[in-house]
Amino acid sequence: MASDYREPTYGNWRKPVSPGIGRLGLAGTLILMVGLIIITLVAMASVKASLVAVVVLGVVMLPLVIQDQHGRTALQSLTARFNWWSGRSQGWHLYRSGPLSVIPHGSCRLPGLLAQSRLVEGHDSYGRPFALIIVPAAKHYTVVFDCNAEGAGLVDQSQVDTWVSHWGHWLASLSYEPGLVAASVTIETAPDSGTRLREEIHGNIDPHAPELARAALEEIVWNYPVGSARVATRIAVTYAALPQIGGRRRDQEAMVREIGMRIPGLISGLAMTGAGSARPMTADQLARAVRIAYDPDAQSSMEAAGDTKMRWEDVGPVASQESWDHYVHDSGHSITWGMSEAPRGEVLSNVMSGLVAPHHDIARKRVTFLYRPHDPASASRIVERDRRDSRFRLDGSASAARNEIDVIKSDQSALEEARGAGVTRFTILVTATVPSAADLPIAAAAVDTLSAPARLRLRRMYGAQASAFAAGLPLGIVLPSHIQVPSLVRESL
Repeated sequence: MASDYREPTYGNWRKPVSPGIGRLGLAGTLILMVGLIIITLVAMASVKASLVAVVVLGVVMLPLVIQDQHGRTALQSLTARFNWWSGRSQGWHLYRSGPLSVIPHGSCRLPGLLAQSRLVEGHDSYGRPFALIIVPAAKHYTVVFDCNAEGAGLVDQSQVDTWVSHWGHWLASLSYEPGLVAASVTIETAPDSGTRLREEIHGNIDPHAPELARAALEEIVWNYPVGSARVATRIAVTYAALPQIGGRRRDQEAMVREIGMRIPGLISGLAMTGAGSARPMTADQLARAVRIAYDPDAQSSMEAAGDTKMRWEDVGPVASQESWDHYVHDSGHSITWGMSEAPRGEVLSNVMSGLVAPHHDIARKRVTFLYRPHDPASASRIVERDRRDSRFRLDGSASAARNEIDVIKSDQSALEEARGAGVTRFTILVTATVPSAADLPIAAAAVDTLSAPARLRLRRMYGAQASAFAAGLPLGIVLPSHIQVPSLVRESL
């Protein structure tokens, strides 16, 4: 029988633009206007002085005009390079822990942004234990859910579309969560060591079973893990201790109690999103996951250790070294990419399937979707401001086709927000971890190949590999909260 069903498409992702002349943002336009006024006043007194002022203004404006393919200005690139060399000269790219280090008590704490992090455990409304990550620098509290995501294999397309729809509703509902500042979804693929399968089979073998059956099971134990991959899906939600400006800051005990009451509601909202059975991760489970991320070779020994508890103070690497384009941590060598541009056109629901799937050239791959939902009050201001800014750029340019499309998209976003849709900022981090430095070029080529079908533009996080690696973990790091330059200044460049 013929079917009239048409698979829906998705798109209309908008990157907020700053009003300005040409490639200049608001800050660059203001600098240009002020410079022209000064040149005009100087020219009334001296022509030679005005020529010097023109040269100075040109030198100042040149780094703001030059942009690379990712929209990054020369000023931003030069600032990043300067900060990298400044930190390298002070040894900030090196980290050593353990008994022979200066770390207190000879522990192996996490480096960088997670150095002061703490892990506490509480119980939700159903009495289930859950781990809560505390980042004192940003006053953020993060709870992580472990999900058994349902694959799309042998699933009708209509069911997949239902999952996507409910996932959009769940993201939109986060904007109504008091105090919630960010959420993330981490999909990690890694080789399966076979330890769990071996323990499960050996623990259930009947000693009186026939020899042929025992031999068949032993062959399965040794052959099945070869070439197989383990896929882990984790969702992290981050709350702020200060829910709103002027509000009362809540202490640790209050945050543990309040987040524990909200966990059942958050999990119930994931029921129809394809996330499968979601449950909060315990402190030991989360500590093990972070330990393996920094030291992949520790996976086999930790699985063989069984119920041995892992302390949060010992989950970090013994040694790590950050380079300009990669990151070395214990037994792993990693490269992290960040999304610089979302797909421009409309895409289908399976656009990310290849990117998140296991790849034979990458030992461990982690794809993290970072979300920052806006509350309904600020969402309306953002879409209306973006609508005005896009029209300003259209009126002040040569009416390029891309600017006209930006106006159409901004109008559609404003209309959808007026109908009740949520506004969420998002980005994607892709981390590839391999055993040796010789495998890094192969992994980089594999990620470049995978990003093309996903219609993503990825750029390597040069000079920030350690921070990007930590942000890709399901630990609730909100990068804008750790940057000294205010967001208003960054968005205006």
